[in-house]
Amino acid sequence: METIEFILYVADQARSAEFYEGLLKTSPSLNVPGMTEFNLSETVKLGVMPESGISNILGPAMPHPKTANGIPRCELYLKVSNPSDFIERAIQLGGKKISELQARNWGDTVGYIADLDGHVIAFATKK
Repeated sequence: METIEFILYVADQARSAEFYEGLLKTSPSLNVPGMTEFNLSETVKLGVMPESGISNILGPAMPHPKTANGIPRCELYLKVSNPSDFIERAIQLGGKKISELQARNWGDTVGYIADLDGHVIAFATKK
């Protein structure tokens, strides 16, 4: 694989792009109607795509993504050196705290938030 990209379906692309720009403290590498992308590393990207755009691609084969807002289906697990800073920033930007930053039994210290569309994001560091 040359590049890995995780794409989140969002209700409002501009609002989510602003949230992730503030959260990640980086400008989008791509910001066009229908897709905003952020480089998380040299080979990993995070994209936000409007629900309406992906629903046109998915068609009637799958439910409209807006019907799943707030239903946890997966999480982004991001290892960072300062998870508390990310969690605090996420909350200031309108995210919701799900679980306090704490040592977990798998060896990481992790806290969980939900973004503006209910996507679960874990910010972790090694204990």
